[in-house]
Amino acid sequence: MARLEGKVALVTGGASVPGLGSTTAVRFAQEGARVYLTDRDLDGAEKVAAGIRASGGHAVALHQDVTSEADWDRVMAAIDEAEGRLDVLVNNAGIAVLGMMDTVSTADWQRQIDVNLTSVFQGARRAMAMMRRAGDDGKARGGSIINISSVAGLIGVPGCASYAASKGGVRLLTKVVALEGASDGIRCNSVHPGMIATNIQGVALEDNAANYDATMALIPMGYMGAPDDIANMNLFLASDEARYITGAEMVVDGGMTAR
Repeated sequence: MARLEGKVALVTGGASVPGLGSTTAVRFAQEGARVYLTDRDLDGAEKVAAGIRASGGHAVALHQDVTSEADWDRVMAAIDEAEGRLDVLVNNAGIAVLGMMDTVSTADWQRQIDVNLTSVFQGARRAMAMMRRAGDDGKARGGSIINISSVAGLIGVPGCASYAASKGGVRLLTKVVALEGASDGIRCNSVHPGMIATNIQGVALEDNAANYDATMALIPMGYMGAPDDIANMNLFLASDEARYITGAEMVVDGGMTAR
């Protein structure tokens, strides 16, 4: 299939393997997208991009610190120069600074907010500007912005104060972007992964080991999801199949938040 044929997509946080960003980039390329993936780890991102190209897809890796406005400007300018458009943005880059309230410093809190929330604002506002440009028909091109939140942005999870605050912020920021972009054909949705087997999840479990068993017991399906489960949701939201979906919360959690 070619569900994203002709679309230009940017995926942040694309170096980690297994990771949501790298898996999404691969999935998008399989469906015909011209993919740009960014990360602070340029070597890691380039390995993912090289794998995509080796499989016949189009992928370009770029260095980016998503907390840097200058980096956002540089990345968007590079895509604009090469493609002249942006159809899909996946704000995926994120970190997990976990710990009980009395162990999390103000610096830890601020770093979490900067990476997980402020970067989404910075990316969305730039993507909206590109997506509002007129196409051949004189109308705004539109596009799809996909913000990766978490089940921790929907429910309380012990040991996740700063993480939950950042992801809850992403949830509501998404709805504002959806409302402000709707008249220009810009859709914006949040994706809320549950327990997914990625590198960042491994780190999170180490930092929050005391609550691991209790958290796993909350998953009715009894096991962690795979990165492909999130990549496939991102693919749907990026595609024209989701053309009437905006401002929505797409939960992929094995039933964790159904209780």
